[in-house]
Amino acid sequence: MRASLSRRRPMGRCLQGRAGLGGGVPGLARGVAVLWLTDRVAWRESASPGVGAQATREGATTTAAAGQGAGDERPRCCLAPSPVLMEEMEEELKCPVCGSFYREPIILPCSHNLCQACARNILVQTPESESPQSRRASGSGVSDYDYLDLDKMSLYSEADSGYGSYGGFASAPTTPCQKSPNGVRVFPPAMPPPATHLSPALAPVPRNSCITCPQCHRSLILDDRGLRGFPKNRVLEGVIDRYQQSKAAALKCQLCEKAPKEATVMCEQCDVFYCDPCRLRCHPPRGPLAKHRLVPPAQGRVSRRLSPRKVSTCTDHELENHSMYCVQCKMPVCYQCLEEGKHSSHEVKALGAMWKLHKSQLSQALNGLSDRAKEAKEFLVQLRNMVQQIQENSVEFEACLVAQCDALIDALNRRKAQLLARVNKEHEHKLKVVRDQISHCTVKLRQTTGLMEYCLEVIKENDPSGFLQISDALIRRVHLTEDQWGKGTLTPRMTTDFDLSLDNSPLLQSIHQLDFVQMKASSPVPATPILQLEECCTHNNSATLSWKQPPLSTVPAEGYILELDDGNGGQFREVYVGKETMCTVDGLHFNSTYNARIKAFNKTGVSQYSKTLVLQTSEVAWFAFDPGSAHSDIIFSNDNLTVTCSSYDDRVVLGKTGFSKGVHYWELTVDRYDNHPDPAFGVARIDVMKDVMLGKDDKAWAMYVDNNRSWFMHNNSHTNRTEGGITKGATIGVLLDLNRKTLTFFINDEQQGPIAFENVEGLFFPAVSLNRNVQVTLHTGLPVPDFYSSRASIA
Repeated sequence: MRASLSRRRPMGRCLQGRAGLGGGVPGLARGVAVLWLTDRVAWRESASPGVGAQATREGATTTAAAGQGAGDERPRCCLAPSPVLMEEMEEELKCPVCGSFYREPIILPCSHNLCQACARNILVQTPESESPQSRRASGSGVSDYDYLDLDKMSLYSEADSGYGSYGGFASAPTTPCQKSPNGVRVFPPAMPPPATHLSPALAPVPRNSCITCPQCHRSLILDDRGLRGFPKNRVLEGVIDRYQQSKAAALKCQLCEKAPKEATVMCEQCDVFYCDPCRLRCHPPRGPLAKHRLVPPAQGRVSRRLSPRKVSTCTDHELENHSMYCVQCKMPVCYQCLEEGKHSSHEVKALGAMWKLHKSQLSQALNGLSDRAKEAKEFLVQLRNMVQQIQENSVEFEACLVAQCDALIDALNRRKAQLLARVNKEHEHKLKVVRDQISHCTVKLRQTTGLMEYCLEVIKENDPSGFLQISDALIRRVHLTEDQWGKGTLTPRMTTDFDLSLDNSPLLQSIHQLDFVQMKASSPVPATPILQLEECCTHNNSATLSWKQPPLSTVPAEGYILELDDGNGGQFREVYVGKETMCTVDGLHFNSTYNARIKAFNKTGVSQYSKTLVLQTSEVAWFAFDPGSAHSDIIFSNDNLTVTCSSYDDRVVLGKTGFSKGVHYWELTVDRYDNHPDPAFGVARIDVMKDVMLGKDDKAWAMYVDNNRSWFMHNNSHTNRTEGGITKGATIGVLLDLNRKTLTFFINDEQQGPIAFENVEGLFFPAVSLNRNVQVTLHTGLPVPDFYSSRASIA
């Protein structure tokens, strides 16, 4: 069967109408995130009582206006995020070990972060015989990275919010080490070290120390540099600093273990806020600490803001700043690293150029993730609506069930309670499934939003070296999070219908065996259809698709839904719904690439989509005259390529194919020309008048010509008289350029007059008007004339 986009369904015309809406959108990474964040603020605030629409508008205005500074290369989506959204990012700013904001964070090779002090606390020591050096010496290949069995080490418990409880040490242990089942020696908890102003990284690290990431459980043996071998995450420190400055709450003590008290002083040298008890315990006013300057917390916050940002230095040469970026090693390097020849065979690029490149890549990666988050938000709205629908359907179903059961009098009443219990169980089951999915999706969306906002804050960072240290990892995390949203996550796990019915026709003695005839859960959805590639093809601007059910499928399908996009990479739309397994779709754009997919359905639901099939329509059009739409006086021959007329009056005939996109050229040769008639050539709408000369109404654009001159005509308006006519054997060319929205005519390969019409857009059919004194033959499938192509390329 055939389904025409232009005639069968209104959708087809919608596809044609969207053809001109394609094209690139500059700054997509900016615009999408701005719109999403603005929409997100509005959604969050509309769901929060006490927050009005004015606050929503103000948040959107602030976000948009912040990106309008001259010369700011940062995406607009990164500037001035809403405080409501900043709270979502807090999870990204806390150490997985201590649960507090990162202090002097370092970057592990797995791209996760740890506080420097926490990293030291979770160090473990491997036996000499099991170290990478000893295993390499024995000839067994081993990687520097290992996955430790943390379950066997009992580092996790349900009581600590998923974070491991690690014992730290200040020096090499003096008590025997405990050995876990996987052979890793774990240092027992040591006494807390005395208060000192020295960095934890300066203390010695035991030999063969191993650190395991508490998030991905990836393990790494430390080298002689110890924790100094890990780069410091200056960007993360800057983000945390900005986040804490945005909090209006009072400054808290940073050394209180449980409930932090309000800070009373800040030490400028230690850069720590203290309450009075912690100051007396950890920062006594004697010894080397007596020279430290203590200031009020408010003054300390100001001085911390005004203090210059620490510049990231090379991990191998601590006195040198990073100046270049090694592409192979994916890390910033200093000039001394290059002089020592460590990267002599590697590709090295300028630090500033790679900084801008990676910022752009991260912005583009956020683009796709923001789309997934927007879909997730809409999906949550759908799930909440499903709860209401389930409630309404449940009430309606119970009412029907009660009415049926009451009609069966006493014996049916005993069975009625049991059946109602089953309905309520189904009701609760559906609600539980949907609510569980809402909870799960909400958590994932919050995590995704937190990651997005963290990335947006990172993009603000002006430290190229610090940014490049984490940019690759963030890009991978963004892509991974986006992929997790695309694996069926946004598909409801439960339907809202209660597809149950009672058979009340049996006799009274059969009431006790009365049961539901059909329960939707027992009837699965059909299998995913398979596209038969050997039978799928395109011809001109039509596409034929064929499909079938999998050979081993046991669930029948009641019908199929065929979807195509708009040929511009846009959204999919239904073009066919029915029981047939083959469909031809007409009225597509020429020289366009379409994506097609199919799914099956039955009473239970719909299957998954099939694999997407890519279809390419013809570059040039092959068509003939259309007898179905022509005037009755038109006479056809030569397979509908040659036409004349039986009347002395002008009659119109159209081509079979319509155009709404691209550049198209066709020619007509004059086979008979008697008594100097005025045939007309051009394009027209499908509803053009057929009993007058082409161009007499506003549905046609034409050139009519005699043996001496020609005119252009539209809506009965004659323009541009041009000398030069036609005779028997002459060739008339029509060039419709819908990319430039122009219509041009040619006689014997020479352009006739100027461009005939401009600003033409819509759906056009080739058209001719003639009488019995003229006979013409159509020639299609012709390339655009060379001189026009070269002129268009120059323009």
